[in-house]
Amino acid sequence: MSIHEELKRRRHDLGFTQAQIADRVGMSRQQYQRLERGGNPRLDTLQLAADGLNARMMLIPVEQWYRVKALLEEGQEETVPLDEDPWQGLLDEED
Repeated sequence: MSIHEELKRRRHDLGFTQAQIADRVGMSRQQYQRLERGGNPRLDTLQLAADGLNARMMLIPVEQWYRVKALLEEGQEETVPLDEDPWQGLLDEED
């Protein structure tokens, strides 16, 4: 799934409109709409949109990708408060 599709999916999961997300982060609805349609945004614009969606962008080392993907696919039964880090220790090197 592309980053553009992920933004749209996350917004739908949260029950927001494009205008609401754009308003939350201080961009125009048209600018946010271009993000979801596959525009070529700057990195700081993507970060701003992610923040508005209570999400985080991260660079995942290829060797850790399958562990991260498995964690995301299994889901979490309990909600992690937004101020806690659900990734704590996941990417630490194994001894």
